[in-house]
Amino acid sequence: MAALTPAQVLYDGASPPAILPCCDHYAGSEKLMRKSLALQAELGPVFDLTLDCEDGAAVGQEAAHAALVADLLGSAENRFGRVGVRIHDFSHPHWRDDVRIVLRASRVPAYITLPKVANAADAAEMTAFIEGTRRELGIAQPIPADVLIETHGALAQAAALAALPTVGTLSFGLMDFVSAHHGAIPDSAMRSPGQFDHPLVRRAKLEIAAACHAHGKTPSHNVTTEVRDMNVVAGDARRARDEFAFTRMWSIHPAQIRPIVDAFAPRSDEVTLAAEILLAAQAADWGPTRHGDTLHDRASYRYYWSVLRRARATGQPVPAEAAPLFGPAAAGVAP
Repeated sequence: MAALTPAQVLYDGASPPAILPCCDHYAGSEKLMRKSLALQAELGPVFDLTLDCEDGAAVGQEAAHAALVADLLGSAENRFGRVGVRIHDFSHPHWRDDVRIVLRASRVPAYITLPKVANAADAAEMTAFIEGTRRELGIAQPIPADVLIETHGALAQAAALAALPTVGTLSFGLMDFVSAHHGAIPDSAMRSPGQFDHPLVRRAKLEIAAACHAHGKTPSHNVTTEVRDMNVVAGDARRARDEFAFTRMWSIHPAQIRPIVDAFAPRSDEVTLAAEILLAAQAADWGPTRHGDTLHDRASYRYYWSVLRRARATGQPVPAEAAPLFGPAAAGVAP
């Protein structure tokens, strides 16, 4: 009998939370979208690419821009299927047309980002329309939504938004959130270190992350506006991960992608430790084990399994002997 894998025994019959690529890169113009697709082909699916129908579309050219996005979704340039789309917001007259156009692409988006959400009711209406449209078009699987929280109303309903069935991600829109306070929060909170220190901004980030983790969804951190000093970008990513429990972060410049991916990736010693602990647990049929002077059981096994899954998602090498933990296909043997 084949040894049981972590996914089979650690979640009591439920699926483990999805681990998405940790970087979400935005591109709006045709030139930047094509360059970003080429970069994704070069680096692999370690980052997602969001094609922007909102800020990327000129006024009056919404349909043409959405058609361009649909063409790129269905093109050979979309090599990994990790390309999403940001549509117009709920108050814009074109958001439903955005959905209809991009879902007619020969390859559906990996997710659809909903900007400027005011409350859970608006998000529910948008996700219901996406769901109805994909069923009408014969698309087999639901398309996850990424809800952008940048208003007071959306933040107040973060838990309700995370609980919506097809919502996969909550993203924080820092600059719009700060601006919504009309000067009560200084502009220094739009960048580091203020964005991590101001109490109201800290509260917003923590509430978004907590809501996501309570519902098995992905919290995505706001952009860093710095495009020259990549040490700033890497530092922001590390603080978002270590202090605020975000597992994903936006990028607005190609140079930001690698520092974000590297910051969210587990260290090599963490990967080695996780593999050792999980292989010993598997050998013990997932009962309690001891590693050095530390005892482990299923609670800690779940943590170390997330380390290995994040390593794979960020393109980090996983010890060859740990490949069977991911199942027969990963081990290169017949199921």
